[in-house]
Amino acid sequence: MSWFGFGFNGFGQICLKPKDECDKRGNTKVLTPVPLQNVCSCDSSGNDDVDKTTLNPKDNSEKTRQEIKVVASWSRRASIHINGDRCVCVSGVDSASGEECFGPIPESEGCEDAVISERCLILRFPDRVECWSWKRTGKALAWSGVQDRTTPTNTSPDVTFPLVPGGYVATQIPFFRPLSPRLHAVSLILGTEHAVLLTASGTIYTWGSGSHGQLGHGSLTSEDEPRALEALWGVPMKYVAAGGWHSACISAGGDLYMWGWNESGQIGLPSKGVNEESQKVESPGRGMLTISKKEDGDSSNVFISIQAFPALVDVPEVSEISKVSCGSRHTVVITSTGDLYTWGWGQYGQLGHGSECSSDEPKIVEYFSSGGMTVEDVVCGLWNTFVCAVPRKCSP
Repeated sequence: MSWFGFGFNGFGQICLKPKDECDKRGNTKVLTPVPLQNVCSCDSSGNDDVDKTTLNPKDNSEKTRQEIKVVASWSRRASIHINGDRCVCVSGVDSASGEECFGPIPESEGCEDAVISERCLILRFPDRVECWSWKRTGKALAWSGVQDRTTPTNTSPDVTFPLVPGGYVATQIPFFRPLSPRLHAVSLILGTEHAVLLTASGTIYTWGSGSHGQLGHGSLTSEDEPRALEALWGVPMKYVAAGGWHSACISAGGDLYMWGWNESGQIGLPSKGVNEESQKVESPGRGMLTISKKEDGDSSNVFISIQAFPALVDVPEVSEISKVSCGSRHTVVITSTGDLYTWGWGQYGQLGHGSECSSDEPKIVEYFSSGGMTVEDVVCGLWNTFVCAVPRKCSP
């Protein structure tokens, strides 16, 4: 398994130095996928190129696979070694010096998972959670909490970080925020100003700012507390995602639903930013739409800037979606066959099609499909995309 990156590389999150595989213009834009550099090993100097199948050199009795998870913010990318060395390596900007920095975070030794933002690095250990703030003088411990796993519901392998017993951890004060145990939350994704939560029964709750319809309740109002997404009531969901101001979920049957801001076509609906000739498609299930017409008054030429109710997204020639991730203004999905599709804002190459073009329609990333690779994981930064892929198995 190997990790690849494409899109915004202004701080070396993908490529350290200009190379043939990377964009020539200051190495800021990577328009097609390239193997990640400095997915480091925590027992080394941080300069090794190590992929998700790196052998753990500390294990002399039996060779084990080093599993790596990637998370990203705007200026940084973190590689989390979730077995073996169990630590975090960061590529991006050192807030103390303003220079690019790469390598292991000493304070992360023994951690199980992490969340990274422009403000802080949140680390989950077996017995506690720590929040380290990026300061001009280095890192400073901003908050620490005990992680009690004695309650059976808190030990479920389906519960994902940043959920912790009794609530979840945010990237700004207050770092710990309580959640009702009655929700039985198993997954929580934080957008720029909102949250999307998935329960064990497959119900979705959203709260926070609703200024761009990102809560999916049919209005542009905000919600202080988690509110069930009534438009999808009774349709079990298995996966959720949140971007800058848009949201997504996947049903148990593999259908993709999206809602929120569509300025760059990120929810797969006609967008003026992508096509001035976009047309409105009438559908009774699309909910509240914010629509603009061309100046000539032709009502057949419209674009959808806000979709405040969940809308079913059609990915051509795809029967099921298995995973979705959202950037600031772009969306990426993995299909059940291991193909990668992207759409939305593409100015930095974050769609992986070799150009800076945006799209309001899902398009397959040929780099992986034509290269004989199956995509297994995807994580969006705000303006870039990180993908884990393996060689495609041949049919017997």
